Amino acid sequence: MADVNNIKDLFILIGNFLGLNGPWDIILMLVDISIISYIVYKVIQLVRETRAMQLVKGILIIVIGLKVAQLIRLRTLAFILEGAISLLGFSLIVLFQPELRRGLEKIGNSGFQNLFSIDDNEDQLRTTASIEAIVNVCNHFSEEYIGALIVIERNTKIGDIINTGTQMDSVISYELLANIFTPNTPLHDGAVIIRDNKIKAAACYLPLTENSTISRELGTRHRAALGITEVSDAISIVVSEESGKISYAHNGGLTRNLTPDTLRKALYRFLLDKNSNKKRFWFRKVKADE
Repeated sequence: MADVNNIKDLFILIGNFLGLNGPWDIILMLVDISIISYIVYKVIQLVRETRAMQLVKGILIIVIGLKVAQLIRLRTLAFILEGAISLLGFSLIVLFQPELRRGLEKIGNSGFQNLFSIDDNEDQLRTTASIEAIVNVCNHFSEEYIGALIVIERNTKIGDIINTGTQMDSVISYELLANIFTPNTPLHDGAVIIRDNKIKAAACYLPLTENSTISRELGTRHRAALGITEVSDAISIVVSEESGKISYAHNGGLTRNLTPDTLRKALYRFLLDKNSNKKRFWFRKVKADE
């Protein structure tokens, strides 16, 4: 009983220290902490990968230096750092002017919608740009009779395939895909894999289909495209080296003779559907025998 009373007294002491007099105060405290945490998260997201991030790091170093100077009683250094922090307080608006302007423009354009959406718009923009790069490069391959295979991973993870190739972790672009699939280059034979709109690996190997009823005119590239869709929910895009025809495979089936427009529509349907915005993607390229 003594231990229970001690714990109860401890909670009462903590509650009194925090000014919590009941369940409603606890709920308000949690809501307050959640709002502040979310605002801090959005501010970090706003300045991430910008020059402002370096300024934030500099301010943190000055603050830590001030606390250390005060702790070990370096009065002169503490006085100088306190003055520097006071000056920074007045200059923050100038230093962060581009980021503040960008954030206010976002709120002005769509109210508070952007504050409560977590990267949906940015993900859709990146996915759209990736789709355009894929369509354009496949059209180029079709015109030049260059064989290629691109597999877009959605929910089923196929990380074991990544480990069979050369790691890259590069942003998707027309130029990079065109360079990888160019014949007689080191990464031409094998699969190119992309996840989160990044090329994760090249020269990887894919499993071949076990379907014995498919047309004999289909070579290794098409069989690999079908094979990966039989073991996952991936979307495979194939460009024939012999005919230049564009095809895609899904769920063990193959749709052939696509135009760039029909390919674009198919990718938009699979990757930008309102129920699959959070799906990720991968690409691959396979050793061909066409």
